[in-house]
Amino acid sequence: MIRSIKTFLTLAAVGLLGLAIAGPAYAAVTEETAFVFNSFSFLVHGFLVMWMAAGFAMLEAGLVRTKNTATICLKNIALYSLAGIMYYLIGYHLMYTNVDGGWIGSFSILYNPSDAELALLNAEEATDELIGAVTANSYASMSDWFFQMVFVATAASIVSGTLAERIKVWPFLIFVVVLTGIIYPIQGSWVWGGGFLAERGFSDFAGSTLVHSVGGWAALVGAIILGPRKGKYGPDGRVNPMPGANLPLATLGTFVLWFGWFGFNGGSQLALGSALDVSAMAIVYVNTNLAAAGGVVAAMLMTQVIYKKIDLTMALNGAIAGLVSITAGPDLQYHLLAIIVGAIGGVLVVLAIPLLDKLKIDDVVGAISAHLVAGIWGTLAVGIFGSGSFFTQLYGIVVIGIYTVIASGIVWFALKALMGIRVSDEEEETGLDRSELGLEAYPEFGRGSQTV
Repeated sequence: MIRSIKTFLTLAAVGLLGLAIAGPAYAAVTEETAFVFNSFSFLVHGFLVMWMAAGFAMLEAGLVRTKNTATICLKNIALYSLAGIMYYLIGYHLMYTNVDGGWIGSFSILYNPSDAELALLNAEEATDELIGAVTANSYASMSDWFFQMVFVATAASIVSGTLAERIKVWPFLIFVVVLTGIIYPIQGSWVWGGGFLAERGFSDFAGSTLVHSVGGWAALVGAIILGPRKGKYGPDGRVNPMPGANLPLATLGTFVLWFGWFGFNGGSQLALGSALDVSAMAIVYVNTNLAAAGGVVAAMLMTQVIYKKIDLTMALNGAIAGLVSITAGPDLQYHLLAIIVGAIGGVLVVLAIPLLDKLKIDDVVGAISAHLVAGIWGTLAVGIFGSGSFFTQLYGIVVIGIYTVIASGIVWFALKALMGIRVSDEEEETGLDRSELGLEAYPEFGRGSQTV
């Protein structure tokens, strides 16, 4: 028995020695294996980002009043659905097809599997030639489409929270159609599609500007045109608090967003077929987590210093701001920098929310501060702490900001003129759940509670 064990150990040692000697030959994976892992990464990280749609819905549902809860839930599931349809119909082609250093992609409609993939799927036998034609692309075409699509819905979710409690449902959804089908893909093509900003060296790893700032700019323009909620600001400049109805739900939504953000940033490595990609992805995960933690702690400290109390909603927005801030450059190899970037985002969101109130810009959930302000900071941070140029980063922020403000303004003003975008004072007082949906999210609380 002992001799058998010794023999086994000897053979195992010889085998391990052989693997060590022939290391590179065993370390490399085949093209098909890399194709599988890359596609798997897109799909898994994609459904993690899709889970962020639930996070936004719960965060926003917790930060609005009970009389508007069902409406905000409807808007979130509707905008996710519309984003997917529009990105399939036209958005992906506008963003990625034939951009070639320019400013817009192709106006082709419908994005489907490649001819090579269809040939393999419909072949009687999967030959090496058919497999090679597919795997030469490094990933399944629809896995990339799915991963890119869920990012579009995130941008629309930002707008939803800002304009809650006083915007009509259908005009909002029409804006989502234009945002996800045209506005977002065009500016996205400038960087991720290989357009002119990419040619200049502008860097945005996972979308601090391309996703979050774009959603923030669209929300800011909409909030200005729509106006604040009735009674939010007094004639003497006083801000009347309108607290959310369910802070535990908002906290849950924040944790869900934090969880989904690992897909948002981690999947943006865009590959999982090598040791280099896995090492880089692990760094991105850690930086994402540390930046969010830094944002929470910084927001807590700031509210304690300024208000002498710790504000839970500010802490939640601090987490979001930290995540948004690191999204442009989560590949930092010195993790302490990620904490600093996230913490600065947390500080900025605490300062920006009351500043917007002074300007009488009513942002129900603090999305403009957490996504636009932190998104700008995170993009600039790439030029400070990362490998990008500060002035190139600033140039990209300004160009995308101007474009989004103008495009969003045109759509918002057109909707306001053609069909109106705001509910009446009476409908706002009653609540959008009744006026827009004809139902209540919490019917057991009774009619009286719906005016809270």
